[in-house]
Amino acid sequence: MDFEKFILAVITTNPKKAPSGVAVFHCDNKEEMDEITANLEAILDGIAHSLTEDLYIIVKH
Repeated sequence: MDFEKFILAVITTNPKKAPSGVAVFHCDNKEEMDEITANLEAILDGIAHSLTEDLYIIVKH
């Protein structure tokens, strides 16, 4: 099975916005969120998208 588009991870500073069913990384502040997002983007070979100022997703295209 080959998936073309799917969410690999969610990174947030607001746990109330985190969905279920996907890996969620909770951060203490924006700086930590930006660092973890950049690292996961490279590690997972995905693309980071900012949905709000406190919520990023990593997507495989």
